[in-house]
This record gives sequence, C-alpha cells and structure tokens, in this order.
Amino acid sequence: MPKIEEAQPKYLQIAHYIRDQILRGDLRAGDEVPSERQLSADWSVSRPTAARALEALRNQGLVEKRQGSGTYVRGLDVNRRARELYGRARQTGKIYTPGEYAVITSAGWLEAPDHVAEALGLASGSRAVHRRRVTNNQSGPITLSTSWFGPDVGERAPKLRDADRIQEGTLMYVENMTGRQGSYAEDRMCARLATDDEASDLALAPGSAVLIVHHVVYDLRDRPLEFAEATYPPGRWAFEQGYPLN
Repeated sequence: MPKIEEAQPKYLQIAHYIRDQILRGDLRAGDEVPSERQLSADWSVSRPTAARALEALRNQGLVEKRQGSGTYVRGLDVNRRARELYGRARQTGKIYTPGEYAVITSAGWLEAPDHVAEALGLASGSRAVHRRRVTNNQSGPITLSTSWFGPDVGERAPKLRDADRIQEGTLMYVENMTGRQGSYAEDRMCARLATDDEASDLALAPGSAVLIVHHVVYDLRDRPLEFAEATYPPGRWAFEQGYPLN
C-alpha cells in the first residue's frame, strides 16, 4: 500500500533554502552564507543540524569552507532554470540578476508547431504568441528560450507581442493581465545536438551538445498557461532537489 512521504529532514530543508538563494542569484559567487550559529538561531535547530546543512551544500559543490573565515558561495557556471527565475521575480520584481540581460530576437503571432499546440491544448495549426530571447551575462550568451501562449492570453497581454523587455518577467505579467495564476509546472529534459540557429545564438561550435528543457506552466484550474522551450549550452550545471532514499 503506498504511503504518504514524511517531510524532508530539517537539514535538507535548510540546505535547499540556501541552494535556492544561490540558484536565484540572491547569493552570488564570493558571498558568505550564514554560519552554523546563525542557522541554528534562525531555524531553531541544533548546531549539528546546521552543520549538516552546510556540509550538504559543500557536497553539492555550491559552497566552500575557508578555514578561520566562514563558508562562501563558489563560482560555478549554473543554469538558472524557470523555477529559479520565477522565484526571483516573485521575490524581487526582477527576473534577472545584476549582469544578466535578455535580447528579444522575435515576438508576435505564429502558427504554433505541433508540439507547442499539443502542450497548450490548441488545435493543430492554431496561432499562438511567441517570445524568443537570448539571455546573456558578462561571459556571453547563456540561454536561448522561446515562450508560447495561447490566443486568449495573447489578446489580453499585448506586451507579449512586442520585442521590448518585460521587467517583471513574462509569467508575472501574464498573471497580472489575465487574472490566471500559475499554480505548478512540469519540465521534460533531454540532450541533443544544437541546430545551426541554436549554435549561432549561443556562440557554440556547430554540432555542440545542448540541454533542452520543455517547460509547461499550469494555472489553478490545471489549464496550460505557458509553454517554453529552453536551450542551454554544455558545461553549465542544473540542480534538482535532493531527496532521501529510505
């Protein structure tokens, strides 16, 4: 008989909270993370539990301990996926961290490809609104992504059809304009070779391997609100929640 899973151990909850701050960009490379003493006080846990949370972050390669100084965020190349982008947008009102920016390469109405129409629950050949963007930081392009929205959303959220940046991010803008709130999302991932256009946009050698993420956001009534396809270059890490094995 299946059983309801118990809550995650306290040390993992603390580690995941700090990990999310790192992946959102709230804590950046070189920033000091809270000490064992501070974590123990903030979370009302024992010092050994706080120490185990920091050890979990070190084992994930996200932080490093400096003898006699403290624990600091490591300088890793990390893929900031939709989950982290949404979290930052909801917390700060801005989707990108300092030094990151997006260039919208195309926007407007297009016939939705079959896989997009299926994800959004549209009839084959339906028109949908797309926004294609290349996200950059100081090192160059780091993500290529295209968001798609059904015609009802496209009509009620006109900024989606323009190539100007939407400061708070597309999902929060869509929520504000339509009254439909994102409730949960599903991601599907695979690796494949980059197309010529993807390689060009991401400044990669032809035929480079890339990570592809298909991302669907559902509203409170379980209706698809946004479909996005993101392409990430090789050599950048993506993180998922840790989980107990027992």
